[in-house]
Amino acid sequence: MSQQSENQPAQVASLYELADQFIALANELAQQQQDVGKVGSALRFAAARFNAFEAALKSADLAAEKDNALEWFSQDFKEMLSDNLDDHIATPPVENIDPQADVEIFKG
Repeated sequence: MSQQSENQPAQVASLYELADQFIALANELAQQQQDVGKVGSALRFAAARFNAFEAALKSADLAAEKDNALEWFSQDFKEMLSDNLDDHIATPPVENIDPQADVEIFKG
């Protein structure tokens, strides 16, 4: 079943369809680069850069609203990341992971 609303024009992609396009490109780049971490960092940087541009377009006074923008974007990302981490906890990605490979440990 499509996640697109019946009232939504066919040419307008849904949030999930747009995200899938970015993910497909990230997967392609990760395969070319053989470095998921590098591609992940580049994708986060690109998202930060584009979100700063979005905030600048939507704000009458970005300097005055910077803290609110940081809070809003950070909370939105945190919720999305939490949901997706839960998905991967429930259904881990199927990949052959070399147990001898360097594993990055996330520390708070």
